[in-house]
Amino acid sequence: MLMVISPSKTQNFTNSLDLPYSLPVNLEQTQILLKTLQTLNPEELSQLMKISPKLADLNYKRYQEFEWPFTPSNAKPALLAFQGDVYQGLEIEQYAQGDFEYAQAHLRILSGFYGVLRPLDLIQPYRLEMHTPLRINDYKSLYQFWNSQLVDVLLKDLGPEGWLINLASQEYFKAVQSPKLAHRVLNITFKEQYKGTYKVIGLHAKRARGLMVNFAIQNQITDPQDLQGFAIAGYRFRADFSETNHWFFCRD
Repeated sequence: MLMVISPSKTQNFTNSLDLPYSLPVNLEQTQILLKTLQTLNPEELSQLMKISPKLADLNYKRYQEFEWPFTPSNAKPALLAFQGDVYQGLEIEQYAQGDFEYAQAHLRILSGFYGVLRPLDLIQPYRLEMHTPLRINDYKSLYQFWNSQLVDVLLKDLGPEGWLINLASQEYFKAVQSPKLAHRVLNITFKEQYKGTYKVIGLHAKRARGLMVNFAIQNQITDPQDLQGFAIAGYRFRADFSETNHWFFCRD
């Protein structure tokens, strides 16, 4: 069983924990992207990423000052660096060594800049959303650039019989759409009762994804069926809404 989540634009590189670390498996591709991004000035980055001049200046500086090789002194494990809504559901300060080892084996983060990240992979600050219309050589988008690379990594990590638990956003999971994976994907959707019906509320769904990842880590879950026991923050599994490859968790 392998869970996948999205990264976050919000990142924190000020403090870290003393943990064993690994390096991203797609660093060769990251270097290709970096060389392209380093040719863009702040105004071009602002237009490409649709961000403010202030954010463009920040990310221009990040890319120009990138350091090789990655070490604990210039980089931070991905699971600790990302700070967005999904990651707020992770009680990292309570994790024991075994929890980090489980996460390293069973959790992956899909990144537009780093490809497939394991939780303890070192990363440096960046901003590059998967939907960014960046052209790289003959590739017209990051989706084209990454697709086969990401799929191959996930297939290797899954092994011959593993299930891929989709807890990522549509933006990021689109990058791993492939017939090679389709029959092994379990999609998870979180809904809220709103005006007499159940709807996906973006912010709440993001936080729920993090809560489910945290639930899996703390309970060392390896069988997807055990995820049906997730009953946190009012959510519960709804068998009446669910299908074999698409499960719904709802709250009133």
